[in-house]
Amino acid sequence: MSTVPTATTGRTSGASTRARILAAASELFYSRGIRATSADRIIEEVGITKVTFYRHFRTKSDLVVAYLQEQAEAERAWMGEARSSGDPLASLHALAAGIGAASCRPGFRGCAFINAAAEFSDADDPVRVLVDRHRAWMVGEFAAIAADAGAADPDAIGRRLMLLRDGAMVNGYLGDPERVADSLDAAFAAIVADPERTADLS
Repeated sequence: MSTVPTATTGRTSGASTRARILAAASELFYSRGIRATSADRIIEEVGITKVTFYRHFRTKSDLVVAYLQEQAEAERAWMGEARSSGDPLASLHALAAGIGAASCRPGFRGCAFINAAAEFSDADDPVRVLVDRHRAWMVGEFAAIAADAGAADPDAIGRRLMLLRDGAMVNGYLGDPERVADSLDAAFAAIVADPERTADLS
């Protein structure tokens, strides 16, 4: 049997190494902070050379963007699964339950996108651009849920729901995570049921 690596084998090995780098970076970025985590720390964690690292990610910024893209894809998939077509309250209940469950997990440090935005203030930075784009998508999802509920101004309601989501993520990290799901669920329901009384939130 030939021991000469094929092109397919090389691609598979490369993809595996890239995935290992991204997995290590994701854990370190989230637990320690993005700027506090150096490329050298990630290289050491994965057990590769600098040449190998930079073959997959030309800069640390490229790696940060890849990390957030992966987080965004996961969050989009989760929100899609939580949505119940034609039942906005069920959708919001599922989202509140999911955020509450995440808040109770060991190592929870809030929203990866809020955390990244706090570290990258330049609106033109590729990291901040990705954060803003993903958050705009999330507001759009909440607006779609509000539209399902028959809201007169779904965009405004979407922004209010996003505000509550952000508050719940921060509270789950700094406050009492056990109460996040119930509190968020009640707040979501109140806004959808009576948007006029919560107009000042937008």
